[in-house]
Amino acid sequence: MTIPEILERNAKLYPDEVALVEINPDRIADRNMNWREFNLIETGSSERYRREMTWREFDVKANRIANLLLTRGIKKGDKVAVLLMNSLEWLPVYFGILKTGALAVPMNYRYAADEITYCLDLADVCMLIFGPEFTERVQAGLGNMPTVKTLFYVGSDVPDFAEDMLRYMTYCSTTAPAVALTEEDDAAIYFSSGTTGFPKAILHAHKALYHSCLVEQAHHGQTHEDVFLCIPPLYHTGAKMHWFGSFLVGGKAVLLRGVRPEWILRTASDEQCTIVWLLVPWAQDILDAIERGEVSLADYKLDQWRLMHIGAQPVPPSLIKRWMEVFPNHSYDTNYGLSESIGPGALHLGCENLHKVGAIGIPGFGWQAKVVHPDGTQCETEEVGELILNGPGVMKCYYKNEEATADSIKDGWLYTGDMAKVDEDGFVFLVDRKKDVIITGGENLYPVQIEDFLRAHDKIKDVAVIGLPDARLGEIAAAIIEAKEGMSLTEEEVNAFCTELPRYKRPRKIIFTQVPRNATGKIEKPKLREMFGATRLVETVTKG
Repeated sequence: MTIPEILERNAKLYPDEVALVEINPDRIADRNMNWREFNLIETGSSERYRREMTWREFDVKANRIANLLLTRGIKKGDKVAVLLMNSLEWLPVYFGILKTGALAVPMNYRYAADEITYCLDLADVCMLIFGPEFTERVQAGLGNMPTVKTLFYVGSDVPDFAEDMLRYMTYCSTTAPAVALTEEDDAAIYFSSGTTGFPKAILHAHKALYHSCLVEQAHHGQTHEDVFLCIPPLYHTGAKMHWFGSFLVGGKAVLLRGVRPEWILRTASDEQCTIVWLLVPWAQDILDAIERGEVSLADYKLDQWRLMHIGAQPVPPSLIKRWMEVFPNHSYDTNYGLSESIGPGALHLGCENLHKVGAIGIPGFGWQAKVVHPDGTQCETEEVGELILNGPGVMKCYYKNEEATADSIKDGWLYTGDMAKVDEDGFVFLVDRKKDVIITGGENLYPVQIEDFLRAHDKIKDVAVIGLPDARLGEIAAAIIEAKEGMSLTEEEVNAFCTELPRYKRPRKIIFTQVPRNATGKIEKPKLREMFGATRLVETVTKG
């Protein structure tokens, strides 16, 4: 089965039931007001605080978008990029692309203009669908998009260099296009990267997307009555693939555009959410706000909330202990996966295994996992080696990168680059990350990019960027800077220079000292981590 078939099935089974809800707290001044009360007042507003869509409307919009794309020459195997913030339009666009037989290419909304154009070119994208938040970045890259033939805009105030998708789709058929799809067909390209800078393009087939539906539903038992609260960005495999468990059974999803504790609790209360997937900072912010008395659980109706699970970054066991003290009736799970393994669920703790908090768990539904030596032989219990995965969700390849594919997939096994060990009960614990990626607040930072940027400063001789532990974000980027001889350099100067970087890439800590290098000229980052207390012992890492 393919996921467009699941959408069409849901539209037939539950045509008038709500499929998607969008909540946008920034559109209301009184954020203590119930969303529905606000919408009754603001019925004439074109940008409402709460919007919703039924399964029939979802499928119809996807069909209209698919047929519009076909009129513009999109065909099976083409690549269409999506550069949108979370909204009621995101998923119909994604499914509309898939219905044409083209590949959906979700883009990180934090990408700068040069990263956008790089990814468009890498993935051979011929059409870009973008929203108002990206107008300036897209315009800045217009001269560097050789493969892109069409720019579609989703929103009001359409720029003169793009076409109005919302307008043109209204003239298109509501019937699904007659495009045959199989599980073996290419479906999507997601982006990831190691420490070398710009992302790699990860190619997945339809069977991988479908398998993620099965995995998530098998792990968390979603029913048609469950309501899933989705806060992370939909371009990320983790957010969408966690939703896929509810999608498989026709359960409602709520897209919240905001992460403040009161917004999360208000949404869970008003929308009667039963499943909430959080990142570590958001869970910690909720607990801190409760402890400071800034929010009171008595103000919300949360009895229906049955499952809280976390992914995308290290999960401190102490956080889960605090959470269970405040929410003793919640089930908890953590998930491990990579974009190369179609997001979450390759391993998971299991709601019944709270006594093993600190582990990333056991192989998920349909998955196999091993910890191996460099020669591929399996490690003994408690012996550290590289974690490798095998299952229906493994990527087909790194698109247009045979060398990287060969390094990562061997005899069908995906080599994750994460160092791990297995205990006597078969639970996997991560020990270290083979790559130097810094995971901060669920987002990957690539040290080489930041280092190359800082080296452009005329007072900097050398620089190394490492991750330091942070209670809220998991890790923060720290820049170890060696100034040129005879020159003085202050933290204020470095921070001012870094304003040219996107905010999430700016180092949170500046350290002035000599940067150690070995005989071959490589920076000795393990030595730096030891010097500055950047222990690489990871209590739990979940990348899904």
